[in-house]
Amino acid sequence: MEHVKFLKCLICGKEYASDEVEYVCPDHGNEGILDVRYDYELIGSRISRESLAQNPDTTVWRYKPLLPVQPDAAVPPLTIGGTPLYKADRLAAELGLKHVWVKDDGRLPTASFKDRASVMAVVKAQEKAQSSIVNRQSSIVITTASTGNAAAALSGICASVKQPNVIFVPEKAPQAKIAQLLVFGSTVMLVKGTYDDAFELCLQAAAEYGWYNRNTAFNPYMTEGKKTAVYEICEQLGWHAPDAIFVSVGDGCIIGGLHKGLKDLLALGWIDHMPRIYGVQAEGSAFMYEAWRDGEDVLTKAPVSGVTVADSISAGLPRDRIKALAAVTETNGAYIRVSDDEILASIPALARATGVFAEPAGAAAHTGLLKAVELGLVSADDRIVILNTGSGLKDVAGAMKSVEMVGTKANRVEPNLADLQRVMATL
Repeated sequence: MEHVKFLKCLICGKEYASDEVEYVCPDHGNEGILDVRYDYELIGSRISRESLAQNPDTTVWRYKPLLPVQPDAAVPPLTIGGTPLYKADRLAAELGLKHVWVKDDGRLPTASFKDRASVMAVVKAQEKAQSSIVNRQSSIVITTASTGNAAAALSGICASVKQPNVIFVPEKAPQAKIAQLLVFGSTVMLVKGTYDDAFELCLQAAAEYGWYNRNTAFNPYMTEGKKTAVYEICEQLGWHAPDAIFVSVGDGCIIGGLHKGLKDLLALGWIDHMPRIYGVQAEGSAFMYEAWRDGEDVLTKAPVSGVTVADSISAGLPRDRIKALAAVTETNGAYIRVSDDEILASIPALARATGVFAEPAGAAAHTGLLKAVELGLVSADDRIVILNTGSGLKDVAGAMKSVEMVGTKANRVEPNLADLQRVMATL
C-alpha cells in the first residue's frame, strides 16, 4: 500500500509503518487509536473527479485508490455503497429550510451503514491471511462486538465469502438483529451485559484465539470504510459539499469517518470547504455531548449509563471518542442531545416527510436537525444532509412504539362492506 504513508497515534503522535503494528499504538494499551495517513499527491495521480465520472462501479470500491487496500485486493460480491441521496423538499419546507437531503444507508445489503466498515474488515483480514503462512493453512476468523448492526454487517459479508466469524452482542439486542446473525450462520455469543461488556470480552477473545478484530476504534481501518459515505454525498451533490451534516453518535466511528473523508476530499482539492458536522446523542448515552459541552478530556471522563431506546447509539464509553470529538470541534459543528421520546417521534415524522423508514438511531439525525433549527444552529439557506444509518425494520418494536406515541393505529374490520362503512365513518 504505497499510498499509505504511515499510521499515526492520536494520543502521542507516534508514527508507524502500516505493517509495523496491527491495531493500536502499544504505548497506550487498547486506547492508542491510530489514524491512517495518505500520500495525496500519489493518490491524485491515480484518481480524479473526472475519472470517477467515467467509472461504472457504484460501490465503495470506485474509491479504491483512496482506501487502505492493495490495488488488486479481492473484494466481497455484495453491492456495498451507492446508496441514494434524496432531496427532501417537504421536510425542508416544514422546518423553514430550503435545501435538505437524506442519505439512506438503510438501503445497504444488511440494512445499515455498518456494511461500509465491515467490508473493509473482511478485505483486511483476508490480506492478513494471504500474507501469513500460518493463516494460509488454516482459515482466519474475524470477530467483532456490536449492539447489532456492525455484527449483522460483518455476519452477512462473511457469509458472502464463506468467512468464519464470531460475534459478541448484548443479549438484549433487538431480535431482528440477532436473527440476521443466526440466518447468516455466524457463531453468536449473547453477552449477559452491556455493549461495553461485549466489547471488552471480544478484545480478550481475539487476543486469546488469534482472531482478526474488527472492533470499532480498535481497528483503525474501520474509519476508512465509513468515510466512503461522505465521498458519495459530495459526488452526488456535484462535488459541492453541503454546509452541514447531521449524524447520530454512539461509539463515534461514523462521525469520525465522515470527518476523515471530508479531510481527504479537501486535501485532494475536490471540495472547497469543510461542512459543519453535528453529532446527535440520546440523553442516556450522551458521553460525547457532555465532553464537548464541558470541555472534558475524553480519555479521562467517566463512562455514562449508555441507556437509550436507540440501541445502535448506546455506548457508555465511546471507543472512537478522540476522532468523534475532533469531528465536531474541527468543523465548527456541535453536539446535540435529544430525548428517547423525541427520537421515537422522529421515526414516523421522517418517514411521512420523505418515505425513508429509519431505526431509532437513524431517526435521531432528524431529531438533531429539528433541535438545531430551534437553537438557531442552521440557517434557511444552508445545504443540509441527514444521514440515516439503518433501516426501521431493524427494530420493529421501536417502530410500533413510535406510531403508538403519535396516535397512529390500525383499524380492525369485519370482512364485509357494512363494517368497513362503520369504520370509515369514524375516521
